[in-house]
Amino acid sequence: MEQNETKTYQQGYVYELMDKGGPTFATEPYFKEASAEMIRARTLCARANATLPDDPSYVKYLEELFGRSLEDIRILTPFICDFGNRVKFGKNVFINHSAILSASGGIEFEDGVSVAPGCRIATINHDFNERHTKYTYGKVTIKKNAWLGMGVTVCPGVTIGAYAVVAAGAVVTHDVPDYAVVGGVPAKVIKMQNPSEQKEL
Repeated sequence: MEQNETKTYQQGYVYELMDKGGPTFATEPYFKEASAEMIRARTLCARANATLPDDPSYVKYLEELFGRSLEDIRILTPFICDFGNRVKFGKNVFINHSAILSASGGIEFEDGVSVAPGCRIATINHDFNERHTKYTYGKVTIKKNAWLGMGVTVCPGVTIGAYAVVAAGAVVTHDVPDYAVVGGVPAKVIKMQNPSEQKEL
């Protein structure tokens, strides 16, 4: 009788799969690394959210979450992020309260991005038939000086262009051009801004 062999995976293998768009399987041993990061991230967010907002010490939990100083970043609580190690920040990023970052596929905020209250960014999707165990991914990039309005939802794989404005309540399912103003469900271009009127950081 042949013995079942347990396949071994190097640390970080699950993130290599995520960067390629997946799929990953929650039942595979390599996914334990991702599960541990989710618990770490949720715990640090819970500690930050349990700190009164007038107590600046809450920032230390978010700095541990992201593994970097947030001296030039402002994030208001309550705040939820499930993969702190998958989020990158430029300078002068502002994230208002009640944001939810589902970040396993990767999220990048470039310089000067503003995020209004209640925004949701998703980078993971579930397989239609194997929805409990099989996942695919798409990195979300929010480019320089983009502005996400209140209650915006950004779907996996989307890039929001530089200086773009996403109107409140929009659901963004496709890339947004630089300087575009988009809104609706799904979001569509409403108008284009004049680049010469935009102020640099």
